[in-house]
Amino acid sequence: MGRLSLLFLAFLTPGAAIPVPPALRAFSKLHLSTSFTSHSAIAMKFTTHYIEQKVDHFGFNTDKTFKQRYLIADEHWRKDGGSILFYTGNEGDIIWFCNNTGFMWDVAEELKAMLVFAEHRYYGKSLPFGVNSFKDSRHLNFLTSEQALADFAELIQHLKTTIPGAKNQPVIAIGGSYGGMLAAWFRMKFPHMVVGALAASAPIWQFEDLVPCGVFMEIVTTDFRKSGPNCSECIRSSWDAINRLARTGPGLHWLSEALHLCTPLTNYQDVQRLKDWIAETWINLAMVDYPYESNFLQPLPAWPIKVVCQYFKNPDVSDAQLLQNIFQALNVYYNYSGQSRCLNISETSTRSLGSLGWSYQACTEMVMPFCTNGVDDMFEPSSWDLQEFSDGCFRQWGVRPRPSWITAMYGGKNISSHTNIIFSNGDLDPWSGGGVTKDITDTLVAITIPDGAHHLDLRANNAFDPKTVLLARSLEVKYMKQWITDFYASLRGKH
Repeated sequence: MGRLSLLFLAFLTPGAAIPVPPALRAFSKLHLSTSFTSHSAIAMKFTTHYIEQKVDHFGFNTDKTFKQRYLIADEHWRKDGGSILFYTGNEGDIIWFCNNTGFMWDVAEELKAMLVFAEHRYYGKSLPFGVNSFKDSRHLNFLTSEQALADFAELIQHLKTTIPGAKNQPVIAIGGSYGGMLAAWFRMKFPHMVVGALAASAPIWQFEDLVPCGVFMEIVTTDFRKSGPNCSECIRSSWDAINRLARTGPGLHWLSEALHLCTPLTNYQDVQRLKDWIAETWINLAMVDYPYESNFLQPLPAWPIKVVCQYFKNPDVSDAQLLQNIFQALNVYYNYSGQSRCLNISETSTRSLGSLGWSYQACTEMVMPFCTNGVDDMFEPSSWDLQEFSDGCFRQWGVRPRPSWITAMYGGKNISSHTNIIFSNGDLDPWSGGGVTKDITDTLVAITIPDGAHHLDLRANNAFDPKTVLLARSLEVKYMKQWITDFYASLRGKH
């Protein structure tokens, strides 16, 4: 079976192992951690609120509701000529997003903005059925992007009717990653609610055959190739080296010792898990290849891929030496602080409620094909097999994916009738392969950030930011100011 066709198959029980392909496991992992914070120079002071939301916005046979959490920061909000920046929460705890979207805090005063961070249903504390929310597919049936967008629309209506001064103010949707997809889709589906959207690192085209299934892993490979002359070649050679060393019992023991694994390898399944874990590590590094030190899961140095590639200078080494180099490279990611005694290959497989929710979404709507060929990328060949993926989803959740639904719902590449959406992508970010990287119209604009990783532009200003991201943020603010100006001009025209 192609490993990437196991796209985010979920738990039968919360403690079960998830056979997750590296790309999507990394996608959600970014937002399930609570340890990585993009510190803004501005103090992040917010208040926490809850709103009663319908469990089902589109049916009429149930009145069941749940409490959706949202955060408000209004220190710089002005009722006269102000605005509302609305973060479309994605697959994780909303406080994490609040603390990691420093851009919104940095521009709040300039835009006289109230900041609102809305938590996505089934994540954080916004659980429609409490502890039973992930019990089975019947309880998870209301976890869809459409229901989440409807929550956002109801919340905005609530804010405008209950906060004095908010009624006649422009709202701008902002999100990153899946949240960026939601921000774009919110503008498309509810243009009367938001005057525009900033969709950062939003792979809205990573569906069906809108982009080649191999583009993601090719970008990861390019990141490593650019960071060291033989870096990607060494990693490509490492898979066969692992396979050769793992053919015997002594070889498994040697691998376990050489890589300082917390749990020894004992069989083929363990070796496959090891390779998936290593592949996910390279993907994570590509997404968080930031120009400054950061605390993503573990402390990381600035430009971490360059640091990793220092151990992959010579491709012509023995299998044993190559694996020892692999260990040194893995240590950059998992043991930069020098405090870990061993490496745990289960470490990146988050067992939180967030990963449960995202795995269900990947088995229903968020069906993103991935593949590798081992030639244009540095990974083992793996095909995308929708039928095998569907069978796995059915075994786990009792549901079948609908791979064409997102395209039918949100238009795929036929979105030129929409307006006022900024699509920003860093060229280091592998998710840019499924994103909008060229202008579609003069109001559906693409901003490409050279030397930018996963939604770097949404991070707080940093002294080590490349000029490219400073320019991107200034352009984003310029567009948002124009949307705000146009809104108030239209308002005056109506009166």
